[in-house]
Amino acid sequence: MSNKKSFMHPAIATGIAINVFVLALAVFWSGDPRELSRLLVEDGIVEWSQFLCFSAIAGLLGYTFVQRIKAGGASILELLALGGLSALCALAALEEISWFQRILQVQSSEFFLQNNRQGETNLHNLAVGSGSLHKNVLLKLIFIAGITHNLILPLVARAKPGVRRWVESLGLYLPPLWASVPYLVLVALSHALIDHPRKGELGEMFGAMHYLATVYAAYFVGVAYGRKPIFDREPEAGRMTTLFCMFLVFMLFMGWLLSAGAGADLSGVVSGD
Repeated sequence: MSNKKSFMHPAIATGIAINVFVLALAVFWSGDPRELSRLLVEDGIVEWSQFLCFSAIAGLLGYTFVQRIKAGGASILELLALGGLSALCALAALEEISWFQRILQVQSSEFFLQNNRQGETNLHNLAVGSGSLHKNVLLKLIFIAGITHNLILPLVARAKPGVRRWVESLGLYLPPLWASVPYLVLVALSHALIDHPRKGELGEMFGAMHYLATVYAAYFVGVAYGRKPIFDREPEAGRMTTLFCMFLVFMLFMGWLLSAGAGADLSGVVSGD
């Protein structure tokens, strides 16, 4: 099996490297509002990269879900967790680009024009109080879930291994601390170093890339994961990891190309989610 301990698995290291590169690019472009906007505006590089990451996570979780059904013995809770998270990530991907509304040039319905903070066909920007569902509700839930999953539970599991086994019995996994700490540090740095109304998009992309890398590492090659992974033999696991790392880099280029093809608006900075 491939769940032996290592300081840094190549898939996770590649994800961290991509996040560091994007933050460095944001810092480098921070003195030029137009260039920084290429990164952060609607249909920009970061937003399309999020869409690609969430789509890939949905695919990986969906494949894991199917493999657990084929193997047999999976509990209903386990299957519900994997299937539900796959659907949730697919929803997040579509919400990120407003269900292809701008690409297909579809006009929003009267409901969304009146109730969406940006007049778009999506749920996360629906008006809630003085802000949006995303800012007033979802961001708080994401913060609590992210800190719990990436920091609190992994720390508790170091002293109480039964916690990790319990989490895995539910069909979930715990990211290794050596993957979670760089992710959380990069999110903090993005808020501290970047001055832009949409700088929160950086943290969302870092999270999407972090989860894409750790989902693959846990379920597919068994990194910091106690159950049998999908690829449990070498050299098969190593070859798949090499291809996966190449795929991560390719996704960054695709996000760049899609942002150019979508015609990201660089005429000004648009405040929103």
